[in-house]
Amino acid sequence: MADAPRLQTDALTCAFDGRTVVENVSLSVAAGEVLCLLGPSGCGKSTTLRAIAGVEAPAAGRIRIDGREVCGPSALIPPERRGVGLIFQDFALFPHLSVADNVAFGLKGAKAEKRRRVKELLERVSLERYIDAYPHELSGGEQQRVALARAIAPRPRVMLMDEPFSGLDNRLRDGIRDDTLSVLKEEGAAVLLVTHEPEEAMRMADEIALMRRGRIVQQGAPYNIYNNPADRAAAAFFSDINVIEGEVQGALTDTPFGQFLAPGVADGTKVDIVIRPQHVRIDFDRAGQGPRPTVQDGTPARAVVTRARFIGKESLVEFRLDNGSAMSATVPSVFLPKPGTPMWLSIRRDRCFAFPRQ
Repeated sequence: MADAPRLQTDALTCAFDGRTVVENVSLSVAAGEVLCLLGPSGCGKSTTLRAIAGVEAPAAGRIRIDGREVCGPSALIPPERRGVGLIFQDFALFPHLSVADNVAFGLKGAKAEKRRRVKELLERVSLERYIDAYPHELSGGEQQRVALARAIAPRPRVMLMDEPFSGLDNRLRDGIRDDTLSVLKEEGAAVLLVTHEPEEAMRMADEIALMRRGRIVQQGAPYNIYNNPADRAAAAFFSDINVIEGEVQGALTDTPFGQFLAPGVADGTKVDIVIRPQHVRIDFDRAGQGPRPTVQDGTPARAVVTRARFIGKESLVEFRLDNGSAMSATVPSVFLPKPGTPMWLSIRRDRCFAFPRQ
């Protein structure tokens, strides 16, 4: 029989003043696994986290840790007895305590044993030389690592992280995220991370749960959720998108790039065909001149450049199709054609998504 998930919620629902802000959220996180709750501000991510921590009372549902119900019809365990660690974006270090005393704050036992655990953790986050320093003497990244050491010092079974890296400089963020993830994996904690940044979720998560208006709309491994979005909004949350509007007739939709199959969709249904800019191909050789080229992915469409910008690692080129639709493409180099330049465009049909218009 498989081990029970380290953390599990079943139909978790939270409401305030008669308004439901979290609805039927069911999650499962194994020991050593990172699950990211991803979504826009106000969608219920932090409320879910606070309910699991025990600082918010859910209206319905169950929360289990290692198979033991800590919140539900048959139990309500206080926060300090749930075996849950918390890390927030403001670090919440005690300014009057040294680094060592901050890390040791939640530890019990003999003084020597606590000191040994503190030194072990500070070595793992490369801060052992600051053991007797105070928080105001540390950089933001160093303070975040002290907060991590303090949170994992009591060996929590579950680690809850609410936008923990949002206050850090971009140059430091990637390294600190990677270091944090390494320490948490070694500790074997089940990690539930709240973020509104898709890149952070893709970088850290074993699994992503995409939230919208209090509900989970899609859940899966980062690769799967990115490449098989549940709807247009899910696709747009992870990247810029192009949208081609169409209407189904005879299970087909006409577009500037030819017809798209729409099996099982009723005639007259309006659909959005979604494609990401990196999957739009530019015919550099023909530059919109001469006869329409033949490509494997279907019918190319003529377009005119409206704007081109270099944005660091790539160029973003914006177009206007002959039918008036806007389209953008990214090129992994410096490519800055002048506005008004004609081009032929084609699209990766295997990377297109068709959704009924909402």
